[in-house]
Amino acid sequence: MAPRPIIIDCDPGHDDAVALLLAFASPGELDVLGITVVAGNVPLDHTEANARRICELAGRADVGVYAGCAAPLERPLVTAEEVHGETGLEGSGLGQPAMALADGHAVDFIVETLLAAPDGVVTLAPTGPLTNVAAAMIREPRILPKIGEIVLMGGSIGLGNVTPAAEFNIYVDPHAADAVFASGAAITMLGLDVTHKALITKERLAAIGALGTPVGDAVAGMLEVYNRHHAERYGRVGGPLHDPCVIAYLLRPELFSGRRVHVKVETRSELTMGRTVVDWLSVTGEAANATVIDDIDADGFYALLTERLAQL
Repeated sequence: MAPRPIIIDCDPGHDDAVALLLAFASPGELDVLGITVVAGNVPLDHTEANARRICELAGRADVGVYAGCAAPLERPLVTAEEVHGETGLEGSGLGQPAMALADGHAVDFIVETLLAAPDGVVTLAPTGPLTNVAAAMIREPRILPKIGEIVLMGGSIGLGNVTPAAEFNIYVDPHAADAVFASGAAITMLGLDVTHKALITKERLAAIGALGTPVGDAVAGMLEVYNRHHAERYGRVGGPLHDPCVIAYLLRPELFSGRRVHVKVETRSELTMGRTVVDWLSVTGEAANATVIDDIDADGFYALLTERLAQL
């Protein structure tokens, strides 16, 4: 079977960087058509540089990196340097990238790539705020039947991580997220309920560090910084490795479980702005518009991740 064609839309960020590496380490299953970047964990000038750093680390400077939206659709940008460091890849030890940005805007790349593809073939894999994806849908609605699936990291059935109600990616651009969930596209949502079960324990981190490769060293360095933040703020034994869950789901969906439900994004209340209102018990009567994942085989996930990183 031919590899699944995907566009990864991201805001690197430690965990986005690991997601990119996992995708690059899986060429038999995933064909990365391009990487589109958005402002999120850090501003756009850092996210686009970080995506290029990771391409070079993986030996994939042939993959185009397209700079996208520098701000959310309607709200000021919120970033997370306190988690990922000033550049977004603190601890990686990676220098400035040599490869150039691809020509053109990320939204144009998404639109043009989808319009040129057969219906239902290309998967979108967003691991940051959904600004680029929503902007593409708004600009060119003809792309909707072209999308095979949107598998995204974002949202929560329960508690948030940037406010009591909202997960970071959705909170940063709730209007974009609302447009995406209302689009009619096939959506799989991997939110905090599942990613908080994929903790970077000392043993799992040690297995990555023991690879003894430039990729293993860079990932271990990044995740040590990431873990330190989560230990200081939350007292956890390890931070949740959010974004690679998207790629792992594409590779091994049997590691995950969830259900089809209706999801709507709050865009009007400042108190609950960005909350993904997940109708888990089907009390509203609204038709399901997403598969929401709530469980993971964490040991299987980390075994897959470590095995694949060893191949880069």
